[in-house]
Order: sequence, then structure tokens, then C-alpha cells
Amino acid sequence: MKRIFLFILTNVAVMVVLGVVCSIFGLNRYIGPNGLNLGTLLFYSLATGFVGAGISLLLSKPMAKWSTGAQVITQPRNQDEAWLMDVVRRHAARAGIAMPEVAIYEGEPNAFATGAFKNDALVAVSTGLLQSMTHEEIEAVLAHEVAHISNGDMVTMTLIQGVMNTFVVFASRAIGYVVDSAMRRGDDRSGPGIGYMVTTLVLDVLFGFLAGMVVAWFSRQREFRADSGSAQIMGSRQPMIHALQRLGGLSAGELPKSVAAMGIAGGLGSLFASHPPIEERIAALQSRA
Repeated sequence: MKRIFLFILTNVAVMVVLGVVCSIFGLNRYIGPNGLNLGTLLFYSLATGFVGAGISLLLSKPMAKWSTGAQVITQPRNQDEAWLMDVVRRHAARAGIAMPEVAIYEGEPNAFATGAFKNDALVAVSTGLLQSMTHEEIEAVLAHEVAHISNGDMVTMTLIQGVMNTFVVFASRAIGYVVDSAMRRGDDRSGPGIGYMVTTLVLDVLFGFLAGMVVAWFSRQREFRADSGSAQIMGSRQPMIHALQRLGGLSAGELPKSVAAMGIAGGLGSLFASHPPIEERIAALQSRA
């Protein structure tokens, strides 16, 4: 409930700030009877920015199952599945969340957590990870994913993505109208012109890239927190360090974009990477008190 409240509060704050900035820089004078209505733009930016992100969050679990082919363990069929369920149950209890669904999917070493709510989440691990790591390392990876759920990272990432989307939509259209108005001085025709359409299209792409960098930066910070959360759940940082060292020597499986940010590894070494380099994650854990 707290995160939902912050979700709404942050969005309202963004709308207020955008409105104030618009007034300070005089954008209002470009928005008249034949132009863009500021209130309409703010509402449109809000709807466009958050509706898609919210729907994506609500559909995250079924989409993750469908895209990876993950099979949820409802009744353990063997000792390995029973062990896996028991580990996740213990981790969830220590993290103070309800037991998430546990699933296995075919693929190279990786794991992810997803779901719209802390107490209705999914933790999935690949067959490659189960085959290439020791039990202790797997427990650390599962603790990392449970920490993602406990930290509310799915909602946090949706919030950040929604804020960035709102900024992109608002800024590109407001600037588009400014450019269009400057190009059409003395023109009595109503409605947006070619200047608005071209400027908006270009800025949607440009601001979209910049927003993607911001979202990726937040995602990388969230990985450090989940690593730390794994150490707290396990009672030691060494299992997660060993798991990361093992992962560094493996070819991590690529996850679908809908859950890539919640994986244990992926997208290293760029401004758009959802995960920090493994060396940095290990160094951060080693520096913990």
C-alpha cells in the first residue's frame, strides 16, 4: 500500500513540476485556442506514461511464464523440486513476504522474479543455472530474487518507467508546439503543422534514449540492493559472492525484455545495461561490513 501511495504521489508531483516549469518558461503563451491545451497535455502525458507501464506490471507474471515457457511447481515431482520449494519458502519467511510461485524453465544459467505484488510474485530459475551451480550458490541466487520481491522492485521500476514516459511525452509535445508556433508566425491555419510532427517524432526518440539511460541506472542500483538483500537472508555475503563468481565464468542466458531487469545477470557494460558488471557487484559485497 505504501508503494502504491508513493506511486500516485510521485506522479502528481511530476505533473505539478511540469506545470510550473511550463509557466516559468512561458510555454503557456504557445498554447491557445488553436494550439495545445496545457491541462489536456498534462493528462495525456499522465495517461500515456503510466497506463502502459501499469498494464505491463499487472501482466508481468503471465507474460513471463509464456515468454520463457516456465513451468510452475504446484506439486514437487522429485527431490530437487522439493528442495527448491523449501529454499524459496524459507527465504520468503525471512524476508517477510508470502510464498511466491516457483517455476523452472529451459535455458542457459539465469533466474528472475516478477509480479505486481509482493505477496503474489513469481521466482523462476533456469535448468542451466540448476545444473551449473552448487546448492549454496543456488540458494544465494534465490535469495537475491526474493530480495527483489521484498524490496518492491517491480513496482519501483514501473514507477520510474512511468515517470520517464510522462516526461518524454510531455516534453516532446510541448517543445514541438513551440517550434511549430515559431515556424508558422502569421499563419492563421489551426492545428499542428509539420514543425510539430517532425519535432515531436525526433524528440520522442532522443528523449526516449535519455529516459532509457535513467531507467537502466536505477536498475543497476537496485541490483546492488538485491545482492545485499541476499547476504542478509543467507546470513553471510560469501554465498552470493561465490554465485556471482560462478556466474562470471558462465554464459548467462538472455531473458525476454519484460523480465530482463529482474534477472540475476544480463546486459553488462553499457549505459543501457540493466545489471552492473559482476566485478563491481562482487566488490560492493566484499566492502560490506
